[in-house]
Amino acid sequence: MDSPNQCLCGSHHPYGKCCEPYLTKADVAPTAEALMRSRYVAYCHGNVDYLIATRHPSTRRFDDRINLSKSVKTTTWEALTVINTRQGSQTDQTGQVEFMAVHSAPDWGQLHERSRFIKENGRWFYVDGAMLPPILPKRNQPCWCGSGQKFKHCHG
Repeated sequence: MDSPNQCLCGSHHPYGKCCEPYLTKADVAPTAEALMRSRYVAYCHGNVDYLIATRHPSTRRFDDRINLSKSVKTTTWEALTVINTRQGSQTDQTGQVEFMAVHSAPDWGQLHERSRFIKENGRWFYVDGAMLPPILPKRNQPCWCGSGQKFKHCHG
């Protein structure tokens, strides 16, 4: 069972030693995956400033604050699963992270995305993401929503 001080990013590390230093600006995410995980936690906490600051300046829009504020107020995130990472290490300049994030509000659902990241002046930035089809488990596998039920009894 997860400890209450575990980071919401799914790393199973304490929040204070995982994403918190990035969200409080005490440190910068060393990899594209670390930035993606910390952005997920920022969505969970409603940290719009961090989400804007970690978006690449070339992709920021005048209405980002309004749209992000609406999103964090209406969406309840439940779990994050990193599926694949391409490049994005401390020595790379670009990276991709494929992930699935489960939300329970406004309805149960999932976001399956392949995100692109770029590193400039030693800092990783989110560039954009390609939406991918939902990941559906087989009928007898655990449901993606985290209910503990088999998929066929939950959303199948």
